[in-house]
Amino acid sequence: MQPPAPGKEKEAPKGETFGPIRMVPGVTKKNMAAFMFAAFTTIGLLTFIATATPYVLNANLGISGDEQGRYVGDFQVFNEIILLLIFAPAGILADRMGRRGVFAAGLLAMAVGYTVYPFATSIFELTIFRAIYAIGIALATGMMQTIIADYPQGASRGKMVALVGIFNGLGVVAVNFTIARLPGILANAGTAPLDAGRYAHWVAAGFCVLTAIVVGLGLQKGTPHHHERDKPSLKETVLAGIVEGRRPQIALAYASGFVAIAQRVIVGTFITLWAVKTGIDMGLDPARAAERGGRLFGTVMLAGLLWLPILGPLLDRINRIAGITACMAIGTVGFLGTALIDDPLKPVALALFALTGIGQISTFLGATVLITHEAPLKTRGAVVGMFNMFGAAGTLVSVLVGGRIFDRIDPSAPFVFMGLLTLVVMLMGIYVQIRHPEPPPQ
Repeated sequence: MQPPAPGKEKEAPKGETFGPIRMVPGVTKKNMAAFMFAAFTTIGLLTFIATATPYVLNANLGISGDEQGRYVGDFQVFNEIILLLIFAPAGILADRMGRRGVFAAGLLAMAVGYTVYPFATSIFELTIFRAIYAIGIALATGMMQTIIADYPQGASRGKMVALVGIFNGLGVVAVNFTIARLPGILANAGTAPLDAGRYAHWVAAGFCVLTAIVVGLGLQKGTPHHHERDKPSLKETVLAGIVEGRRPQIALAYASGFVAIAQRVIVGTFITLWAVKTGIDMGLDPARAAERGGRLFGTVMLAGLLWLPILGPLLDRINRIAGITACMAIGTVGFLGTALIDDPLKPVALALFALTGIGQISTFLGATVLITHEAPLKTRGAVVGMFNMFGAAGTLVSVLVGGRIFDRIDPSAPFVFMGLLTLVVMLMGIYVQIRHPEPPPQ
């Protein structure tokens, strides 16, 4: 066999383009369009639970704002335990059977969760309904991370993650300025608070079903393995997350996921709760306080959204380890800065919250680029599943601590706690960069 012509061995395979992204061969514009629709709806619908839970605690169960931090924290802990149990099997299923069926099943489970959530009459019932919803989150978000790794070529990875992040952010903003405000709008129109909450939840469930249909029809069939012989054995798939974690780059990615995914939940949970608690203390009813909280959260996410088009292309120009280290530095500043906020509803607090949003999106973008770059093709679903498990573990620790320090110390305490954890991962990134440097993406 003759050797390849000079330079040809490094030539990137041809593939279709979707905006600035060059896709791997076999991925079509239709696949990407369906995925971007799912990116727009899934994360936005996921964050609605941050508004839904305080609303149900107030309107259905009559639990005061002084007790809600503990309940919200406990629900999130329960949520993360389920994610820890589901992420790894979901990744293994994705490697063996394909991504789109698992993704669609997750969205349908979210729809069921949102349908029954506003009928809760006790904490026990609310916990059961939250479990259904959590199973859906694990399946849907696990597949989203895996597909982000599947579809782009290496040199487009940062841009792919940024574009997905933009659609995620637009979805979050859309949900928080529409569905999240729907209870307040309906209450103002004369609808009973209990019914107003139910109607909003059913709208969210309807969008989950619509997205499941788009995913089922539009995503790429099967797995990225083009030949049966390329598929990993069941043993390889099950052990891949642990075996790959011995590599310093993957270990750093896991640590980054521990912080970055937790940050996302801390922002979604406690910014809204902080605003709702402050609003009720000021004399607002639960529906109007939830509306103010949703508006604040949407503004925070918008700041991160505007930062994404700048950060994504930058991460494609530097090596992945330096990139995640810089992202962790931004996240450290953003989260520690919340210590300066005394009233989240004051206009001056918006600037500091905006910095928190930029920090959160930076760490998440950097962590996602790193794991999708480093995860091997054959066992990508399993390795990304392990990354998500670390994210669930980080969220578990953060909300377990955060719910209590929110009530007992200060509403800013969960954010400061996350800032300190982010600082530790930033130092780990500096160490890996010195000991195991990598070239910039080609």
